[in-house]
Amino acid sequence: MKHSCPLLVMMACAIVLSLASCKGRTAEASDSSAGGALWIPSIGLVFDIGTRSDASFNNSAYEGLVMLARDLGGHIRDDPDVDFGQRLDIRVLESKHAGADREQLLRSLAEDGCDLVFAVGFLFADSISSVSRDYPDTHFALIDGTVPDLNARSSITCVGFAEHEGSFLVGAYAGLIASSAGPDARIGFIGGMDTPLIRRFLSGYSAGAALTNPSLRSSSRIVSAFVARDASGFDDVKRAGELASVLFQAKSAVIYHASGASGRGVMEAAARLGRKVIGVDSDQAAVFAASGDQATALLSKVIVTSMLKRVDRAVYSIGQELVSGIPVAGGYRTFGLAEGGVGYVAEGLPPDAVTVLSDLARKVTSGEIAVPADDQALAEFISTLR
Repeated sequence: MKHSCPLLVMMACAIVLSLASCKGRTAEASDSSAGGALWIPSIGLVFDIGTRSDASFNNSAYEGLVMLARDLGGHIRDDPDVDFGQRLDIRVLESKHAGADREQLLRSLAEDGCDLVFAVGFLFADSISSVSRDYPDTHFALIDGTVPDLNARSSITCVGFAEHEGSFLVGAYAGLIASSAGPDARIGFIGGMDTPLIRRFLSGYSAGAALTNPSLRSSSRIVSAFVARDASGFDDVKRAGELASVLFQAKSAVIYHASGASGRGVMEAAARLGRKVIGVDSDQAAVFAASGDQATALLSKVIVTSMLKRVDRAVYSIGQELVSGIPVAGGYRTFGLAEGGVGYVAEGLPPDAVTVLSDLARKVTSGEIAVPADDQALAEFISTLR
């Protein structure tokens, strides 16, 4: 028995080292009494169409990682401005092939030992299902997409938002803008791609506008367009600008966009024609104003408010769970108005408008107002207003 002890010890050490090499990263313990190695959590994130500097959806997701690194003493590789220590290792990848390398990028992060991998965008649904089967020890979080038949034990968490609720509030403000623009004023909407997800933005926006402005209860008074039939619509500034020009010429007093990086084209058209834009996902006026590029900074002037889709909070919340040692539950999570997952930028709005929107927000969170999320529900909602 005495002769077997060293062998058992050696086997145990080998197993521990093997496990350590597969998950996260290790560092020598700062406390000598702890002994061994410390686990350093590792998080990966993949962007799809557009880059992290899209001033919209991707930008919000990245800000969630920045908050994690700052609050938990971590760093983001290849970003010298985000280095707060070695307690959390974060790696970010961007598609260089218009999204054709989604699966490859997810596999790269899982193979690299990431404990948690975020995929930003619904187009990752098929890829994440495939990769998760090959890397069961990595947990995956799909932002804005859905994978069927998940449960709490699944290695995938689908994160959704009640974007129609936030859109309802900025739509209500668009209705107020149109009221002061004349009796024949319209409002506009530009989506990156015609999908049920983007339709939720449009339905909520239309409902809010119809509530505050009776003249907008006719579908002909809310004009909409979609940049493309595929995901390229979220990164086509030129085409978005062309569509925005058409909608502005059709007497749209303001345009709300849900088109990712394409939204810059909407803002350029508004600046050229002296019109207004409602931004999306991030506080786009603040993001553009902070740009070191003068032309970009000037575009912030046309943005009257933005619908906030707090992807940053979702990324931060799930990342915190991982780091705290709480097993990240699989399944489905929705961040709505009540959870602080969506909202709007109140700064700079007229006080009377803020009063109206605050009251509507209270009614939505209390359940007094059920915001429509599709065309049928929108028609039913408007019928109750007449």
